[in-house]
Amino acid sequence: MMDALEHRKLTEALLALRKEQYMSLIRAMIKTYRGNGYSRDKLSRVQKDRLKELVRYARENSPFYKGLYKNIGEGFSLEDLPPVSKPELMANFDHVVTDRHVTMERIDEFCTDPDHVGRMLDGKYLVFRTSGSTGNPAVVLYDKNCIDVSSAVAAFRTFARHEDYKAFMRHGKKTAGVFANYGFYLACGMSRYLQLKMPRQQTKITVDVNAPEAQIIQELNAFDPAMLSGYPSNLALLADYDELTIHPDVVITGGELLTDNVRRKLKDKFGCYVQTHYSCTEAGEIACECAEGHLHINEDWVIVEPVDQDNRPVGYGVLSDKVLITNLANYIQPFIRYELTDRIIVHHEKCRCGKNTLWLEIEGRTDDTLEFENGVKIAPMSLYKILEEKKCIRRFQLIQTGARRLELRLVSDQKEPGFAEAKQALLAFFMSKGVEDLDIVLSDQPPQANPVSGKFKHIYRAEKTEKTGDGSLS
Repeated sequence: MMDALEHRKLTEALLALRKEQYMSLIRAMIKTYRGNGYSRDKLSRVQKDRLKELVRYARENSPFYKGLYKNIGEGFSLEDLPPVSKPELMANFDHVVTDRHVTMERIDEFCTDPDHVGRMLDGKYLVFRTSGSTGNPAVVLYDKNCIDVSSAVAAFRTFARHEDYKAFMRHGKKTAGVFANYGFYLACGMSRYLQLKMPRQQTKITVDVNAPEAQIIQELNAFDPAMLSGYPSNLALLADYDELTIHPDVVITGGELLTDNVRRKLKDKFGCYVQTHYSCTEAGEIACECAEGHLHINEDWVIVEPVDQDNRPVGYGVLSDKVLITNLANYIQPFIRYELTDRIIVHHEKCRCGKNTLWLEIEGRTDDTLEFENGVKIAPMSLYKILEEKKCIRRFQLIQTGARRLELRLVSDQKEPGFAEAKQALLAFFMSKGVEDLDIVLSDQPPQANPVSGKFKHIYRAEKTEKTGDGSLS
């Protein structure tokens, strides 16, 4: 039995721990709020200071970065640091992370239990998996600082318009996300993390994007969200259903390019403002939209470098071949000058919204929506999530070559078993959507970019490509 003194000491220790956890979030909130008003000079100084501290920590705690930066002097500039790629960081994962107790083997074991989604490894790190835009799988860890910064950016920079934020707050902050409601994806993991952290506040749900449309509509109507979020292509398909009767205060899309046509369609359906954002699991929230429709870079927490194929910087107003990003908030798994295949244009013109941050345009995913004879349409992100779940598949490309025929191109360590597993999952999914008698064949060709544009699509309709001459997406 614990005596009164021991009980008091334990209670005080727990309260102190809880206070420190909240203080970490409060500090992130204060820094992010102040960052909203920083001048260009102040943003530059903050970036340099946070980069210097991140590099120092990475050198001291990550064997990978210690070796990579062995010839880098103390007075380095950003351009002195060698860029890194996803395959490189994943191949050296155990030496990249700054906690020597964390290994890929332990993470693989942790992820075998679906109940661990949204729970912290060792009570310290959220675990996410993503294949990213190149189809190469990745494991990404968030430490407490990275989680807190993500929460702070969401709190202060999510809404493009203040009136939408006020309406959202009035209606109980009820948020519904139509994403993959399974697996260790960022949206699913963060949503469950918050639900577990605040079980009494049932203000956030995730509706499985791969569920039957009738089920998705029923769940959304029952919850009646003030904010609706999801992939543009999936929300556009849901907008065709008269049975969906929700009236959110704002729609926020992500994961794909939000085209003008889809933006108008969602606005007409839901009668509210529609906006987007630019993020990835490795960098978090890269840019948030303002009321002028510009994506402003969160420069105090992420460094964005538009570069050409040889990693040379491109000027303002010039379309890049790729992007190098540095996440200034993640210390457990440093992403420093990390390569993304996105193509962007960065602008330095002063925005009419008044913000001092640079803003960007992005060529996002523009995979095709597949269409079948019975009128069924399948959004690309649903298929993307199914295929990236297969661990043995490193890259993929799914092509609709006929009304009932699909061709799957794979790069896999176990190509035949990988294809068999993927085919089974795809057929089951299509059958649940009312598409039967499909012929899915394994191609002898690897996934490949369009020979003219040089861009890459994961999922597309060959007949559409032949008509338009545009065979891919970035």
